[in-house]
Amino acid sequence: MTYAIIETGGKQLKVEPGRFYDIELLHIEADEKVTIDSVLLVQHNGEVTIGQPLVVGATVEGTVVRNFRGRKVLVYKMKPKKKTRKKRGHRQEITRLMIDSINFNGEVFGPENGVAVELPVLEESPAEAVAE
Repeated sequence: MTYAIIETGGKQLKVEPGRFYDIELLHIEADEKVTIDSVLLVQHNGEVTIGQPLVVGATVEGTVVRNFRGRKVLVYKMKPKKKTRKKRGHRQEITRLMIDSINFNGEVFGPENGVAVELPVLEESPAEAVAE
């Protein structure tokens, strides 16, 4: 199993090739490629490489699937007996990022190396299969 720990949006995230993750907003359009250079750790076949603070020669490449807004979070502030009430809402801007590969010292670790498997797509809907 190959994975990397990256830093994006002020947060650290463990990523694997062939999976998608929701991260802080990247100002990049959908279906565009992005390269993340701030890699803190790379693990491949039991060999762990830790950066101080970043791993030299390691990058993570991904594709932006879409940009969207998260669920609404309500913030309600009230002071009892003072008739003071504030109700605010917040929706975080999110980017869904599909990790294509992890590059480390010229080697490319991707989903084709046996890390992730795509599920087959059904050709007919389950409702039509039951009706027959």
